Amino acid sequence: MRVLIQRVRKAEVFINETSYSKIQKGLLILVGIEHEDVNLDADYLVQKITNLRIFEDDQKKMNHNIKEVNGELMVISQFTLHAKTKKGNRPSFIKAAPPEQAIPLYNYFCEQLDSQLDPGLKTGEFGADMQVQLINDGPVTLLLDSKDKQ
Repeated sequence: MRVLIQRVRKAEVFINETSYSKIQKGLLILVGIEHEDVNLDADYLVQKITNLRIFEDDQKKMNHNIKEVNGELMVISQFTLHAKTKKGNRPSFIKAAPPEQAIPLYNYFCEQLDSQLDPGLKTGEFGADMQVQLINDGPVTLLLDSKDKQ
């Protein structure tokens, strides 16, 4: 399981040119699920995300996590995080899990994140054609992979 985390001042997702959900200060999380991923991968990433100290303190040092700043979360499904671009010019998505496998794990991941924070989690719609607007704060952008635990 891979997540691309962006610290944002605000983010909003649109579906069919209509605002679907939005957040203010917090994290926009793009999540990609591959064939081998299981609930333990989601659990690892939830723990990592909620405890990452990437928000600034009074001395402008990254010392606070999402909970300490009462930040908001938005999760967007992003199968292209598992793109392979080694051969040719067209990305291959062979490692990305099919929807029947990815949707339950995506939902589990969202439920676990939602249970950790207040206010509640915002999402896009799995599989929808979405447009995401954001103001990246910092910018701070991190890539985490549940397979890179060591």
